[in-house]
Amino acid sequence: MGRSYSLDLRERVIARIEAGETRRGSAAYFGVSAPSAIRWMQRKRDTGEIAARPRGGTRPLSLAPHRDWLLARIVEKPDLTLRAILAELIERGIPASYGAVQRFFKAERISFKKKPARKRARPA
Repeated sequence: MGRSYSLDLRERVIARIEAGETRRGSAAYFGVSAPSAIRWMQRKRDTGEIAARPRGGTRPLSLAPHRDWLLARIVEKPDLTLRAILAELIERGIPASYGAVQRFFKAERISFKKKPARKRARPA
């Protein structure tokens, strides 16, 4: 992924647009894409800012508020699968997805491997 355009370039593109040039014309003059110039103007109109937004970082887990219940549920019934946990969350009215459940347990360092305690299928 590339870097964000400089603030100086953004200011020059917007100044040219505000002086009467079209967004596409101004973008072509400075060698940036037309959608970039259009988004910069929309952002200036909506928020008054033209600086690039912060990139990267992590988002908080969507199931963090339900951490105690999820961990207690795994202790209570250790053979639950991720899909079963997802079904229980949806039953309780908690919006969740398979990926969200998977990310939550990965962050908690809980794996769902085949173990004797889980009584998976064994050879006869």
